[in-house]
Amino acid sequence: MAHDLLFRLFPLLALGVPLQSNRLGPTSRLRYSRFLDPSNVIFLRWDFDLEAEIISFELQVRTAGWVGFGVTNRYTNVGSDLVVGGVLPNGNVYFSDQHLVEEDTLKEDGSQDAELLGLTEDAVYTTMHFSRPFRSCDPHDLDITSNTVRVLAAYGLDDTLKLYRERTFVKSIFLLQVVHPDDLDVPEDTIIHDLEITNFLIPEDDTTYACTFLPLPIVSEKHHIYKFEPKLVYHNETTVHHILVYACGNASVLPTGISDCYGADPAFSLCSQVIVGSAVGGTSYQFPDDVGVSIGTPLDPQWILEIHYSNFNNLPGVYDSSGIRVYYTSQLCKYDTDVLQLGFFTFPIHFIPPGAESFMSYGLCRTEKFEEMNGAPMPDIQVYGYLLHTHLAGRALQAVQYRNGTQLRKICKDDSYDFNLQETRDLPSRVEIKPGDELLVECHYQTLDRDSMTFGGPSTINEMCLIFLFYYPQNNISSCMGYPDIIYVAHELGEEASE
Repeated sequence: MAHDLLFRLFPLLALGVPLQSNRLGPTSRLRYSRFLDPSNVIFLRWDFDLEAEIISFELQVRTAGWVGFGVTNRYTNVGSDLVVGGVLPNGNVYFSDQHLVEEDTLKEDGSQDAELLGLTEDAVYTTMHFSRPFRSCDPHDLDITSNTVRVLAAYGLDDTLKLYRERTFVKSIFLLQVVHPDDLDVPEDTIIHDLEITNFLIPEDDTTYACTFLPLPIVSEKHHIYKFEPKLVYHNETTVHHILVYACGNASVLPTGISDCYGADPAFSLCSQVIVGSAVGGTSYQFPDDVGVSIGTPLDPQWILEIHYSNFNNLPGVYDSSGIRVYYTSQLCKYDTDVLQLGFFTFPIHFIPPGAESFMSYGLCRTEKFEEMNGAPMPDIQVYGYLLHTHLAGRALQAVQYRNGTQLRKICKDDSYDFNLQETRDLPSRVEIKPGDELLVECHYQTLDRDSMTFGGPSTINEMCLIFLFYYPQNNISSCMGYPDIIYVAHELGEEASE
């Protein structure tokens, strides 16, 4: 069938176009890029026009065979939207908009909605450049949205169009990014500082929260951190669940060494304000040009580094030196940034039933007490970025803003959340939050693959419902979490409870 499919593509071939012609259409700078496979064989570049709702892709693969790229769903590759192309031995090219009818078998779409911009093959790579609309009328085309998108890339060793598991890869990407780092300023006096643990022996336990107090960069005057990124040890990426840097109270004496974050040492309880962080799949993040994390003043707190390890294979003898790398400068930003943690308070009373197609958890933040908690008059805050976080049962999250009982907007959302892609993202425009506003976090879970109750908790097999909002100007509010009526929950479970 694969050979028949290739021959049915021939009416679409740009026959007579020799290999050395290189390009079949215009090329343009594609700002975004990522490898799609662990061996770095498949490299994707892309860019988009939000107004025209057109996205362009360039797929470069180390092969002399066919290449394919498209969009898939969470549960199966069958039905995936895949654009395929290649260069025949005689130099002619073929290109077609297709979809998977079986795990390894393609069928041509009735409507051809991808436009070929270039297709070349040299001694190393086959490179396919094409564009497509965000949405089409073809039922076999999956939409490009502002949610996490699961992309599928595949290739062959020759021009026989058949998918093989070892050459088919799925990766979650946030395609419609708002800001590209090239659009931001990079100070000339940038200094790099690593906040990390050193040669920590990861316990053989399923879940470990390791904390240590860290010295800040030593500066004699105020500086701003303008960028951060995870610093992971090769081969430990799947063990490191998240890394967070917390601000601590200005205690005069802090413990040394690495300890359990939630163990017997009360000093760690002084640390609750998230400064920066990274979770599974996260990459670097640069703050907008007018905001940064303040360091170097007497009011700036001390920090701890928290690393959550998930060692579910109970591997012995694994050492880690992961952490967060920060970039800072003496060129001061206009605002000091901060982070507000929203969501559902994580403890065992948060539960999700097994076998649920859809289960919702809600965390409500009422900001009417913010000024009292802040200890000083508090101006409106401006939100510019966010980080979403659930564990493996999470399917979607959103934060919704209400004022005087009326919904104003959805601050941020992802209807295709993937645990394996947790990154700090920019908002399309800044959102103003006034004291008195209500902020509702909604988390959508699915537990069809579970036969027992899932409880809220620290382990990856437990659940969380959190959204971190990045905002300015800085204040003393670190979190605003919702929690259930414990008496009501106990009664619903048939348990005795009293006030």
